Amino acid sequence: MNSDSLKHHFLIAMPQLEDPNFEHTLTYILEHNEEGAMGLTLNRPVDISFDDVLDDLGIDAETLLSRQHQVVAGGPVQTDAGFILHPAQEVPFSSSVPLQCGIWLTTSRDILEAIARGEGPAHSLMALGYAGWGAGQLEQEMAENIWLTVPASAEIIFDVPFAQRWQAAAKTIGVDIHLLSGQAGHG
Repeated sequence: MNSDSLKHHFLIAMPQLEDPNFEHTLTYILEHNEEGAMGLTLNRPVDISFDDVLDDLGIDAETLLSRQHQVVAGGPVQTDAGFILHPAQEVPFSSSVPLQCGIWLTTSRDILEAIARGEGPAHSLMALGYAGWGAGQLEQEMAENIWLTVPASAEIIFDVPFAQRWQAAAKTIGVDIHLLSGQAGHG
């Protein structure tokens, strides 16, 4: 990872960002290199529950799982693809990648089947779709003061309620996001 990479950081949308895809969002950057960036928006719950996803895929669950396993709109790209963030498991799934701080990303069906059987992670976050930036695009947006960045944390991903994630991430560096302005200071 190069020193300028935002991999494993949160992008906190600045209050003036009015793009409907990213207004007041918190996005976890999974990859960032010279070719571009990819992330998952963490605070846009959708109207479909985890149980609904399992049902749509023909997976029978032992109990209702939507309390511990949440579903969000991960971004505007490939919204039919599911990406599951979860704590580390003793036995990884067929398509699992360790990210950082005990956070894993899995994209294979076997994690859903394990969760339905009560054998998977106790909690997870499923993102439908992802956010993507082309080469240099995220760097340009950073220069335009569109995003604030902070190191990512599992606590915010898994423990903080959706409605509080945007503000909670900013507070990790002592910032009240509601008091920020997109204007540069003038002396």
